[in-house]
Amino acid sequence: MKLKTLLITGLLFVAVSNQLKAQFTLPDLPYGYDALEPVIDKETMALHHGKHHAGYVSNLNAAIKGTALETRSLDQILGSLKGASLAVRNNAGGHYNHSLFWKIMSPKSTEPSAALVKLISKDFGSMDAFKSAFADSAAKRFGSGWAWLIVQDGKLKISSTPNQDNPLMDVVAEKGTPVLALDVWEHAYYLKYQNKRADYISSWWKVVNWKAVEELYNQVKK
Repeated sequence: MKLKTLLITGLLFVAVSNQLKAQFTLPDLPYGYDALEPVIDKETMALHHGKHHAGYVSNLNAAIKGTALETRSLDQILGSLKGASLAVRNNAGGHYNHSLFWKIMSPKSTEPSAALVKLISKDFGSMDAFKSAFADSAAKRFGSGWAWLIVQDGKLKISSTPNQDNPLMDVVAEKGTPVLALDVWEHAYYLKYQNKRADYISSWWKVVNWKAVEELYNQVKK
């Protein structure tokens, strides 16, 4: 009886210990693969989420296995990348970036609230001026990368990063907390838009979930 109790206790200890390790998982999409059509097609979404994002999660878990990063949260990893491997940087960024990207899109057309329009206009002059500047940043990102709307020192600011970098990383020049993100890697749009990145950017505004953007902003302000 004592032996059985010891075995059960040991198994529970192993289970709890494994739970303490940062084993990241692929988040479910808040909508179906075809929900963002015609802006983003079903095939692109299936590959983007089921293959690309899943790959970042799997590779991140492999990259941190057996290291001090294994017990840290994703935010903690992003904030302590100095000295970390390129595999950790790329895959932690890929996991965070895509997790945010899915959240700030919606199949239901939304409009920014009057409060959000006022906040954006305060720092950019108007909503149209903001959209133009953000689209320009996304279009001019050479190669693969992301465009961001971030909160920096209490103000909204547009930034851009290469590859899977993001403004939460301690290794990037422009730091801040993202509230809006646009993926301009070719795999995000090439099946539908080919080399016409500007068309993809222009269409993408139709699926932005402005309610989610405002909620993220409010979380930062708290």
